[in-house]
Amino acid sequence: MDSFPAPALALVEQMRTAAAAAPERAVAFQGAPGANSHRAALEWAPDALPLPCFAFEDALDAVSSGAAASAIIPIENSQHGRVADIHFLLPGSGLSIIGEHFLPISYAVMGLTEGPFTAAYSHPQALGQCRQYLRTRGIVPMAYADTAGAAALVKELGDANFCAIAPALAAELYGLKLVEDGVADAADNTTRFVVLAREALNPATLAGETAMTTFVFEVKNVPAALYKALGCFATNGVNMTKLESYQQGASFAATTFYADIVGAPGDPAIDSALEELAFHSKELRMLGSYRQARPRG
Repeated sequence: MDSFPAPALALVEQMRTAAAAAPERAVAFQGAPGANSHRAALEWAPDALPLPCFAFEDALDAVSSGAAASAIIPIENSQHGRVADIHFLLPGSGLSIIGEHFLPISYAVMGLTEGPFTAAYSHPQALGQCRQYLRTRGIVPMAYADTAGAAALVKELGDANFCAIAPALAAELYGLKLVEDGVADAADNTTRFVVLAREALNPATLAGETAMTTFVFEVKNVPAALYKALGCFATNGVNMTKLESYQQGASFAATTFYADIVGAPGDPAIDSALEELAFHSKELRMLGSYRQARPRG
């Protein structure tokens, strides 16, 4: 899918050409060059060839097709919660989580002039993370597919009333004036990314390291189903760090859950907990085990 604003297209094509020449080094990300996902890709693998994709699905497809060795996807933000619906996207992609990365987030205001501005374009997550800044200045938030793409759009539109909320690098890349940096409502704003690949990591390679395991499960439609399903982690002393519920389809008959736990298969406690979970669940699907990037708790 090619829906990037014109000012971003030349950079996108350059990066795609480089990635096509060495797909084993390519890391797909959602967004235009200069987006936070672009930064995350370079931090995760400094020697990587970042491959910009317009949508999350495009980034996953790049890995599935072999155009990229991996993809890096934001899944949650410390201020604004869930980013990508990874529990919808990942199970159907056939990919596995092989790593995680935490990126401190800083946003800047940029435009054709120094303002004042009537509207700001950015990704809905970024707009939410800068809600108070925009509200106190009477700037109307306008959703766009990604932060850096919003900066390219403001350049393309050529309207001095519009600004973008994006990483400061985007102002340099797209020839905009950097009006104000550090405009997020919280100084400790952080986004968690997961890295996806075609082949899962063998949990045995994580022996001796602190690992995370991610999975989705659907409880049986019986009384106390979730209580019974989660009890296995308590009785086996396994730390669950994330649990989110969501519905699949329109029946509303049963709930599916997305979960992270500390540890990996091969640990007797983890194996016992997952075996009990499978017994109490209608479906259990493992999404991957990987090295923990930041201690929990």
